[in-house]
Amino acid sequence: MLTWLSKLLGRRVAGDGAALAPRRVIRGRYDAAATTTDNFRHWANADGLSADAANSPAVRRILRNRARYETANNSYARGIVNTLANDVIGTGPRLQMLSEDAVANRDIEAEFMRWSKAVRLAEKLRTMRMAQATDGEAFAILINNPKLPTTIQLDLRLVEADQVTTPAAFSVSRNAVDGIVFDRFGNPVEYHILKEHPGGERANLRLEYSRLPAESVLHLFRADRPGQHRGIPDITPALPLFAQLRRFTLAVLAAAETAADFAGILYTDAPAGGEADAAEPFEPIELEKRALLTMPGGWRMSQLEAEQPTTSFAEFRRQILNEIARSLSMPLNVAAGDSSGYNYASGRLDHQTYFKAIRVEQAHVECVVLDRILTAWLDEAALLPGLLPDSWGPIGDVPRSYFWDSWEHIDPLKEANAQSVRLTGHITTLASEYARQGRDWETELRQRAKEIALMTELGLTASAAQPAATTPEEETDDEDAPDDARAYAA
Repeated sequence: MLTWLSKLLGRRVAGDGAALAPRRVIRGRYDAAATTTDNFRHWANADGLSADAANSPAVRRILRNRARYETANNSYARGIVNTLANDVIGTGPRLQMLSEDAVANRDIEAEFMRWSKAVRLAEKLRTMRMAQATDGEAFAILINNPKLPTTIQLDLRLVEADQVTTPAAFSVSRNAVDGIVFDRFGNPVEYHILKEHPGGERANLRLEYSRLPAESVLHLFRADRPGQHRGIPDITPALPLFAQLRRFTLAVLAAAETAADFAGILYTDAPAGGEADAAEPFEPIELEKRALLTMPGGWRMSQLEAEQPTTSFAEFRRQILNEIARSLSMPLNVAAGDSSGYNYASGRLDHQTYFKAIRVEQAHVECVVLDRILTAWLDEAALLPGLLPDSWGPIGDVPRSYFWDSWEHIDPLKEANAQSVRLTGHITTLASEYARQGRDWETELRQRAKEIALMTELGLTASAAQPAATTPEEETDDEDAPDDARAYAA
């Protein structure tokens, strides 16, 4: 009875019939979750689609086409994409085998380097990174190329994301996502690749495709959401900004050209119907150089003042580029190719985030692309007698690492002193210091030993072989150097 009464009255009642404090229901509230007249248009396109549904084939096709168009017609977009590929891939990775057999390590590294140059591995990796920026993803097929001059004839054939799809006319498995078939554990098992590019001249309506095993296909993309299986362009958030930048630039140019088309305006202060000589309206008057003109009675001429480009144009372009570069973790001076507004400290601080993002991308390329390539290369090498040592166990268990291009310090002397302090204090190793420069410490030490042996043979001392030291007066302090000369080198 008391329970029923408490529910009816909306309050709790004690066993003796005394009323207790009413129970309060506390509900949290977020301003961002509230829909008001001020923000309902801003969130109108928000949806609850899954990662694959949001990145449907039609949406990815539109984003690819627009990103490619913007990169082809916007010099800033082209420069940003090229710079990103050059900084991430550089001249290409260098392999270092870490097995116990030092001789075999050097032989494998040398053979892999010859093969990398033969197949232009660095160039193809840069192309894949640019494709990831504009297409959202890059695909490469491991093939056999009998034309290669190396003993191992493994090669990579790049294909665009447009070709990795299953035509609608063919039945698709439930575990497939636009050209990629997965098993029940989420592992890719098969790729469907069109034999001809759908936008090519030889494309036909049949859209024939090949079924390739997942072991033969490399798929490079960045998964921004759980359950995402296809990529979207890295510059997707910046596409509207690139368009605004081009539109504003063209608008400023058009305004300047329009103002330049008119040298002056003829006008009168006489009231309507007042005494002023007749003049044809909108009649152009041709001006001669270094000449005086006479105006009709009651009329005078005023020269147009050039107000384009406006003073805010440079600041607008700077802020737009800054927002564009932020989506790629790239500092403004790298995106704009201009460090005139930077000092040394600002350049180093901004580049720390950029260099960390590059290291993350390089680790991703190593895991997704390079390890797969090296495994396939070692599988081919295992078929050739004498190339791999018998002491090696399973190829996948052989430890390895990769060296990438380093970034030069603006003051080599200060960096060398810092390295000496770190080595003396045993807070670093030669391997780590050489790795910072993208070099193999064993190779460098062997080369140094050869140089010392040759100097000893020629009777040269270490001091005689060293270049003349720079005097303190000849050194340039970082704070005295021009800002634009210091920033990017950081």
